[in-house]
Formats: sequence, C-alpha cells, structure tokens
Amino acid sequence: MLSGTPYQQFGLDFPDDGVVFGVDEAGRGPLAGPVVAAAVLLCKPRPSGLDDSKKLSESKRAILEEKIRRRCAFGIGVVGPEEIDRLNIFGATMLAMTLAVARLCDVVQCEPSEVLIDGNTTPHGRQRDWRWKAKAIVGGDGREPVIGAASILAKEYRDRIMRDAARTYPSYGWDRNKGYGTKDHMKALRLHGPTPLHRRSFAPVAQLDLFG
Repeated sequence: MLSGTPYQQFGLDFPDDGVVFGVDEAGRGPLAGPVVAAAVLLCKPRPSGLDDSKKLSESKRAILEEKIRRRCAFGIGVVGPEEIDRLNIFGATMLAMTLAVARLCDVVQCEPSEVLIDGNTTPHGRQRDWRWKAKAIVGGDGREPVIGAASILAKEYRDRIMRDAARTYPSYGWDRNKGYGTKDHMKALRLHGPTPLHRRSFAPVAQLDLFG
C-alpha cells in the first residue's frame, strides 16, 4: 500500500501475509429487531482482553468497544426485520456480513486476503455479493482476537438499537431482553400485538395469530 492511505492511519504497515478481517454477528435468535454484523481489522498493539462478547461483562464490553472503535478499523452491516422475513434469518445474516466487510473495505481502501468468521458457515457461495476468501471457525469469537473484536462491536451496536427501540415500544422490555422471547416479552406480545420491529416469520410471533 502507498503511504498515507487509510490503512496507514491505523499505524500499520501492509503485512506480507495480507490483511485479515474478522467477522461476527449478533441477533440471529431474537423475535424482534435487526441482525447486525461487524467486520474488524485490528490495530497494533491490539486492545487487550478481546474475547467472545457473551463471556464479557457489560462494563467490560463497553470499555473494549470504545477502544476498538477508536483505534481499529471496522464496518457494520444491519439487516432489519422486513428483510429477515423476506430472506429468512440465515440469508439476512449472510447479507449483514457481506455489508459489513464491504464497508470495512471502503474504510481501509483495500481487500482482505482472508475473512475469518465465527461459526461453521460463510457467505461464500450463499450471498451473491460476497467476493472474498473466507474461513469459518467454530468458537472463533473466543479463539481469534479479530473475531472477538467483531463480536463485541456487533453486540454493542445491536444492543443500542434495541435500547433505543424500547423508548418507542416500552411494553416489550427490549432494554432488558434485547428482543429475545422472554416470558415478559411474550406476555406483551399477547397483550399488545407485534410492532414493526417484530419478525413475523418467526414461529413464536406468527403462532400468536395476531396479524388478521
């Protein structure tokens, strides 16, 4: 890379073995809200303590998120409930990952030599706009720091969306359950019906027969 490109703004020389992005998602299981993916290119020195976001306390995630956003390069992909219902959650997740990687490419103005993805599946051959070499790693958010960083960004970004949505739809407890099908959330669904943020294709929502 030439000196002065966005890549150099992160204090890195272009590595001989290429650029590796890490990708993870948040929000596959909830009944409401978007699915969010994050792609990260780590800085050097990388923030310490990176791990699977689910293993970190809320306060620790917040601290690490601020460090990642300030010192590293990242892209975020968000796919909302309507697209989730249209594509199904798997297709929506593959799209969110593709959007996140494309946005990170725009930020650093280079293509990754490889994208490491948490889980057992990648968008390669499953999402038409995916064009990068990809490797799926089961438990990757706890094994690869670059994926751990992506898991933190994706979860924190999505949690903020749901906390904001809870102000508009306070009955469903999204500030606490983040859209998952908790007892209180299901009770509110039965009482008040679905909102525009609910995933109508998800069985626990659809089976309430609230859409007539």
